[in-house]
Amino acid sequence: MNLKKLADQAKKVVDQRGGTDALKADLAELQTIAKGKGSAADKAKAAAAALKDPGAKGGTAPPKAPQDPPPAA
Repeated sequence: MNLKKLADQAKKVVDQRGGTDALKADLAELQTIAKGKGSAADKAKAAAAALKDPGAKGGTAPPKAPQDPPPAA
């Protein structure tokens, strides 16, 4: 196992995604999704969509659960 090669690959991936600031933004976005409302499947879909956009540029929030319409007056 070549640790230097592994470290170089990790650095390359971080640089491709926008650097460490982008990673921190991605982490914050994933934490928001995980703490939000919705099913695990909805959260997983939102997290996958969020990771497609490096650096949390999209500000994707987890989808909200459907709500009943207000009662008619």
